[in-house]
Amino acid sequence: MIVGDCYIMFIIFFRTTFLYILVIIALRIMGKRQIGELQPSELVVTIMISELASIPMQETGIPLIHGILPIVTLIILEIVFSFLTLKSEKMRQAISGTPSILIHNGKIEEKEMEKLRFNMDDLMEELRANNCPNIADVEFAILETSGQLSVIPKSQKRPVVAEDLNIDTKYEGLPLALIADGKVKTNNLSHINLSTEWLKTELGKFGIQNVKDVFFASLDTQGNLFYQLKNKAQSKK
Repeated sequence: MIVGDCYIMFIIFFRTTFLYILVIIALRIMGKRQIGELQPSELVVTIMISELASIPMQETGIPLIHGILPIVTLIILEIVFSFLTLKSEKMRQAISGTPSILIHNGKIEEKEMEKLRFNMDDLMEELRANNCPNIADVEFAILETSGQLSVIPKSQKRPVVAEDLNIDTKYEGLPLALIADGKVKTNNLSHINLSTEWLKTELGKFGIQNVKDVFFASLDTQGNLFYQLKNKAQSKK
């Protein structure tokens, strides 16, 4: 009896692990998107995959292939439809829909809002989330196919940028991580033609003798080195 229970537990563990990996692979194939940014077809596939994966996990009497085959089929269909929507605008509109303008030239489009069943409370909530609570300041508000509201303020209400003041700015770029949790990122160092010895020398100027004491370190495009020690290393000082 005990042997039989252990066998069933092992089967459940194996099925759960296998299906978990399969679902992760499926979602990775679908691309990097947040749930709120999924297209309708992608959201449907995500929900169906999760449901299909849960059935073989719970019911050990169902062959595992009965869970794998539908998931693989959905992945293939998602790839095919993604390719079709990439190549065909009509197919893209049929599957993903088209953006809807809710505010046009500062005027609320009542008919469009009724068509989408989008009330004023929803609109005001989205405008506040976009740091534009006053409708009088909005030039365009567009409901994207993902369900996100894109808000374009009137030109007089947009933040001033350096170009408006005719100020020349230098290229900033992104800081490059050199150390993360005490481990040196050698690939990033080689990408900017620097060595681990150079990094140790630079850290030594700040009295840091061991790279493992550094929680995080990065280098910006201006050559400025930023670092933060681990809590244990800070308490030693």
